[in-house]
Amino acid sequence: MNASVSIPSTFSLRPEAEQAPTSGIVDVFSYGRDKPGIIPLWVGEGDLPTPAFISDAAARSLKDGETFYTYQRGIPELRQAIARYHENVYRKPFDSERFFVTSGGMPAMQLAFRMLCGNGDEVLIPTPAWPNFAGAITISGARPVAVPMNIDKRGWHLDFERLEKSITPRTRVVVLNSPSNPTGWTASHDDLRAVLDMARRHGLWIVADEIYSRFVHDPALTDEGRAPSFRDVMEPEDRILFIQTFSKNWAMTGWRLGWLEAPTELGQVIENLVQYQTSGTPTFIQRAGVAALEQGEEFLATQIAKAKRGREIVGQLAETGLVELPPPSGAFYAFLKIKGATSSKDIAFRLIDEANVGLAPGNAFGDAGEGYLRLCYLRKEQDLEEAVQRIGAALPKLVA
Repeated sequence: MNASVSIPSTFSLRPEAEQAPTSGIVDVFSYGRDKPGIIPLWVGEGDLPTPAFISDAAARSLKDGETFYTYQRGIPELRQAIARYHENVYRKPFDSERFFVTSGGMPAMQLAFRMLCGNGDEVLIPTPAWPNFAGAITISGARPVAVPMNIDKRGWHLDFERLEKSITPRTRVVVLNSPSNPTGWTASHDDLRAVLDMARRHGLWIVADEIYSRFVHDPALTDEGRAPSFRDVMEPEDRILFIQTFSKNWAMTGWRLGWLEAPTELGQVIENLVQYQTSGTPTFIQRAGVAALEQGEEFLATQIAKAKRGREIVGQLAETGLVELPPPSGAFYAFLKIKGATSSKDIAFRLIDEANVGLAPGNAFGDAGEGYLRLCYLRKEQDLEEAVQRIGAALPKLVA
């Protein structure tokens, strides 16, 4: 992961704060965000603003004066809407008491790690992985342990033997992100059973990030319009926390609204932690969340179709002969292997300067990502076609 910042010793900060890694994605984003004509494909969001039916719900709430302190666990209407959404997607009943509203996916993740690990503990992360996992683990005082995945012409795969060999007496948690950011790897039911069996044998918790579950492209991994889930294979007593967000499905990245799914027995602990983290998510934002869940399926369908088309367009980069790109099974990212690349960060910065296209450097996702670039293809066709043309023209000069 990326290096931590350097702080003068006279400030005497806690080591977990000093060791919080700098985001390589933000570095590139900050460098090129104000460049005229840039095609920004570096961060994990589409190009559409939040739909009006969602924004209008928040506006009505504000007009109605819902600006006071609120429920720590989330307003009942939103928790019930989340439960109904899960029932529709997973075809089984869900108790609304399992769901805890947070001010985004990151606070949900921080709550999870704050409950499960601390100083001296270790957390396993298959990599390449979203860098915020390592950051959240580090600031909790625990140590992220990167476990490289395997890659072949079919795509990325978990190395179960390597994952289990990475377990030590200090290991407390294994993180699994499927469909994956940045690789698009999507776990099969057999993969999930294998990870769950391993966690059971070793007494580990699982933190499951399934936020891209509706964005699945491989028909063999599609289960009634979504990716396989731990919910399909787990038992009630299994120790799994799920982190979720409204950001991706409903174009709400700037709203900062998410949820944590956990056993109901943890409710008071989570409520207490929310109190000392945010004291609750603003009610008017939660009203927007209710609208998204209750009225957002048509919009989400357009997002999924857009991602499928974007995947097709970006796949043309393999025709340059300078890019290796097994078709991603899920999510909405292409993780491009640049032939001859020795520094993905250098190429990312040069693509901004010479092609006016912004991609995220692969080493931001761990050492296993060096030589790769991540491209978010949840964008309109014209932008992606232009980006593919610009990248294809620039790459021969960049790797010569």
